[in-house]
Amino acid sequence: MRPGNRSDDHSQLGRAAVRIFAANERINQIVIDHLDPAAWKAKPPGKVRTIAAIFTHMHNVRCKWIRLTAPHLKIPRQLNRATCTPQQARAALAESAARCSEMLAEALDGGGRVKQFLRDGWAQPWPVGPEMLCYMLAHEAHHRGQICTLAHQLGFKLPNAVTSKMWSWEKFLED
Repeated sequence: MRPGNRSDDHSQLGRAAVRIFAANERINQIVIDHLDPAAWKAKPPGKVRTIAAIFTHMHNVRCKWIRLTAPHLKIPRQLNRATCTPQQARAALAESAARCSEMLAEALDGGGRVKQFLRDGWAQPWPVGPEMLCYMLAHEAHHRGQICTLAHQLGFKLPNAVTSKMWSWEKFLED
């Protein structure tokens, strides 16, 4: 890559964003795969969302990002947190991750149709850039942390091998 060639810089950023978001999604799938099925709809104390509701929220927010930022892409169907199963969440998250990856590629490759990131109807649009990817990853990591903590509090702690694996990003980037 030649220094100062913005087209090459953007293409490289777009490819990296797709790889990074795909790694993020593989971690979501690992959590679902290793979560005790009884934890899925276990009622937490207080006014806290169930694990099912958190996963459906993650998918539904992705759908909103796509709808607001890249409406030309196929917008996945939203999930119902009251009826969603782990299998439905797994499939829906895979689909919304694929659309988010398309959105990121278009936004960050420098020549796509996505020119700004709209994270919510009330929020000011952001110019596309690495901040968009960082925001999306932070949102997902926050909720994964909630899920792991809630599972532990409800007596369904994920195995240490799984929680350790979640930090092996270099392996997820290779897949």
